[in-house]
Amino acid sequence: MGKRYERLTTPMVREDGRLTATTWDVALERVAAGFQRNAPDATGMFSCSKATNEMNFVAQKFARTVLHTNNVDSCNRT
Repeated sequence: MGKRYERLTTPMVREDGRLTATTWDVALERVAAGFQRNAPDATGMFSCSKATNEMNFVAQKFARTVLHTNNVDSCNRT
């Protein structure tokens, strides 16, 4: 058997190179700040052709309105 890993039960953030437990509010603020720091061209969304049209629509809507990027692609054309 391989290594057994325990499931995380609280969000973690990196402080001075070490992971420390934090609240969901703090963790989500860090995520949002990371997205805001990066230009829209640095992010993108890729969706699957096996997803429904509705799910693909929601994915592209999220990318365009929340992430402010037009970098949206899927494997639908294959």
